[in-house]
Amino acid sequence: MKLEFHPLTPQRWDDVELLFGPRGACAGCWCMFWKLPHAQFARQKGAGNRRAFRNLVKAGMVPGILAYADGKPVGWCAVEPRTEYLALARSRVLAPPDDQPVWSVTCFYVARGHRRKGVTVQLLRAALKHVRKLGGRLVEGYPVVPKAYHTSSTAFAWTGFAPAFEAAGFKDCANRSRPIMRRRA
Repeated sequence: MKLEFHPLTPQRWDDVELLFGPRGACAGCWCMFWKLPHAQFARQKGAGNRRAFRNLVKAGMVPGILAYADGKPVGWCAVEPRTEYLALARSRVLAPPDDQPVWSVTCFYVARGHRRKGVTVQLLRAALKHVRKLGGRLVEGYPVVPKAYHTSSTAFAWTGFAPAFEAAGFKDCANRSRPIMRRRA
């Protein structure tokens, strides 16, 4: 599938709204799960998270990239410096394996009808280019391992699956129960 990729800027807000739909991608998340304290995230789930996400974009933050097929948004990848994600700072399971500055891929959303077609791998490759263009050197992600989540819908594997990261050249750098997969940008 031939895709085009663009950073999420205020001019592309309508596209992310179209892609995420009225429910905000995954049950009102609006890609704010990793950015907020848990209680605040839960309290503003839905419209509040949408407003918070939109305000970040309007303020000039570029929280990730969109994938387009035939001019229509079909995929999303959240990627920013790890320091932008409060939930990662609090996580023991996903604690940094070292002190290197990294960019984090925290979320994916792929439109129904485009899932299981390699969109995530292409988004990862586009994220690497995006990070490189912005001067980043290392990119890491926190995928789930498919066999542990075989009953879950792919719509709820928002951090991605390990095989997609492997296909994009990422390797586990932490050797823990939950992989931290990393690659040079």
